Amino acid sequence: MKTKKIILGLFVIGLLHSCTEEDLEFSNFSDPVLSGDTYSEIEENPFVQVSEQPISTFSIDADGASYANVRRFIQQGNQLPPKGAIRTEELINYFNLDYEYSDPAHPIALNGEVSQCPWNLDNKLIRIGIKGKPIPQNELPPSNFVFLIDVSGSMGSEDKLELLKNGFKLFVDRLQPTDKIAIVTYAGSAGVVLESTSGENKTAIKDAIDALGSGGSTAGAEGIITAYEIAQQNFIAGGNNRVIIGTDGDFNVGPSSQEELVALIEEKRDNGIFLTVLGVGRGNLNDAALEQIANNGNGTYEYIDNIEQLRKVFIYDFSKFFTVAKDVKVQVEFNIENVKAYRLIGYENRLLNQQDFEDDNEDAGEIGANQNVTALYEIVPENNSNYEAVPTFSIDFRYKNPDAETSIPLNLEVFDEGKSFAESTDFMKFTASVASFSMIITNSQYKETSNYDDIINWLDSVNLSDEHNFKEEFKSLVNRAKDL
Repeated sequence: MKTKKIILGLFVIGLLHSCTEEDLEFSNFSDPVLSGDTYSEIEENPFVQVSEQPISTFSIDADGASYANVRRFIQQGNQLPPKGAIRTEELINYFNLDYEYSDPAHPIALNGEVSQCPWNLDNKLIRIGIKGKPIPQNELPPSNFVFLIDVSGSMGSEDKLELLKNGFKLFVDRLQPTDKIAIVTYAGSAGVVLESTSGENKTAIKDAIDALGSGGSTAGAEGIITAYEIAQQNFIAGGNNRVIIGTDGDFNVGPSSQEELVALIEEKRDNGIFLTVLGVGRGNLNDAALEQIANNGNGTYEYIDNIEQLRKVFIYDFSKFFTVAKDVKVQVEFNIENVKAYRLIGYENRLLNQQDFEDDNEDAGEIGANQNVTALYEIVPENNSNYEAVPTFSIDFRYKNPDAETSIPLNLEVFDEGKSFAESTDFMKFTASVASFSMIITNSQYKETSNYDDIINWLDSVNLSDEHNFKEEFKSLVNRAKDL
């Protein structure tokens, strides 16, 4: 996940608020979920003894794709998702949390807390929060976007190409005259549908999008190469440059294996261009490849399953398309006086070696403007009656500014104040609820007393901002999963 800037269309602000379902030209998709999606195997993180390994290191994950896909299985498919589709950190980080940002000296702010663990009262839970710097809309830099759109035969259904086309048109309405956009498509080969065009010329851009149709095989690698070439040709120094890929990931012409595509994207990530990967559809969704392309390409990965998710990605969360910090790494050192063992919840494919932390050549995750990222650890406490006198853990962070190659350190010490789970912050209660839900639907060996009723009770005790009702929707998802 390194630098890939050609931003997707964050300027779709008010437009979508005024759109009706009819305006979007398609309806919610209620067909049964098809088999054939491709997922990576996930091996759950075990407990680690502090006496053997006191330091835990990982890259942040700012993706939200897994949650939207899990929701698709439960709401549209009336079935629980396969285990490989569930990445706990992406379930947690799907939701906007109003973490405080108060340190203008850095593009990210840090917070943390300790409480009792609600599914195992003998243990404790640690929450680590990161907040990306907000950028007012009138201060957003000019943007250079390249849309890379899969128009192969597999994209012909209503919930794929048509969904993307409507989203991209909504985005176009918010482009500024200082922005520009090019459109590249790929099927049997890659083609340039629209050369880089000023945001003033919205009609020409929309006409190019409307004309897109599907058919043929999928030469994804060729499309990636072409998109990055155009992005580089139109690069805005000091601006926001981003390639946005819209696809089901069903690559089948040229380099098409996950390893080949990751190797290709790694070649492209060091040129100041960021990446957004948008996955669509069901039945042949290559989630494994799309997630790894984003991970290794200075990018983020989102899945679009319905109209409201379209609004979330293109409008409500538009500022995430502006990277404020790249290669963000976290290193947690546990105090052996207070902690006997620990387990990182999620982030299984984001783990780093301890020596990777200070290695500026080692890739890590990006965070967008006003975005929040959360990590949870479950810990086995040591028998220390004086635990409040010393920090339970210390966190070292390293990040790079979007246009820099040298990392900057940050640190935070967190003390255990002896809080029960009921006394913890709403941030802790909500994120723990999501984690507990993930453990239930994956049948985690660490789920202990986790159950749907407790999760609903915890969520009912939370009072967090929920402007677009995504947190409220999560409650209904929990109840729906319970019925399944």
